[in-house]
Amino acid sequence: QVQLVESGGGLVQAGGSLRLSCVASGETFSGYGMGWFRQVPGKEREFVAAISQSGGSTVYADSVKGRFTISRDNAKNTVSLQLNSLKPEDTAIYYCAATLTYISRRNYEYGYWGQGTQVTVSS
Repeated sequence: QVQLVESGGGLVQAGGSLRLSCVASGETFSGYGMGWFRQVPGKEREFVAAISQSGGSTVYADSVKGRFTISRDNAKNTVSLQLNSLKPEDTAIYYCAATLTYISRRNYEYGYWGQGTQVTVSS
């Protein structure tokens, strides 16, 4: 099993930046593809970004491409999401998740989830 703990959320003005981090414990971190998802109350959880086990492949939702960057440090069991040029519509709870697949946009392929961190972007 993998335990995931996110941090780094907060309140920021539109156009600002945040860096989210997710620390994993438990089984070998490098064996998991990692993803970030976000959810607004009353809406479905949506894919944001994902990275392969080695970090060599990344995928992004169209809505964040060019503004967000996912990265990982397998030596530190950490996956990060750099959020730049934030917009009010980026406001959500952000979750990191782990999958045994290589890389995935599909939330049902992720078996482990963190508790989430709130990101609020004011206009």
